Amino acid sequence: MTFVTNTEIDRLTARFLDRTLPKSEWTHKAHFAVALALLRSMAVDAEAEMPNLIRAYNTATGVENSDTEGYHETITLASLRAAKSFLKAAPPETPLADILDNLMDGKFGRSDWLFEHWSRDRLFSVEARRHWCTPDLADLPF
Repeated sequence: MTFVTNTEIDRLTARFLDRTLPKSEWTHKAHFAVALALLRSMAVDAEAEMPNLIRAYNTATGVENSDTEGYHETITLASLRAAKSFLKAAPPETPLADILDNLMDGKFGRSDWLFEHWSRDRLFSVEARRHWCTPDLADLPF
């Protein structure tokens, strides 16, 4: 079952980039949809640009980027790595909507997937929010 269409992913990504996406629509699934779209795009280096894109989006929607809320480096980079692994595993002609479905149908569709790899204390530390922190429970599978 398809969650969204490729056209909807394109619109969602455009509204994220121009900061008109309502905060209520910036869901776990939306994060992955935008990540997949940006990773596939030749115009954007998602891993380099996503941190500032998320910070700018947060600011535009009234979310402070601080030591306790807003942008989180470790979660962002881990999620980008997960999305990238799904893109690599799919044939190049696979629609993004299908890749998103596959990603969301598995453990990454749950927002708690990170706790298989990081302890709560480590993941929610100021250090992990500011900088990449390696997992302390189990290595990432990608």
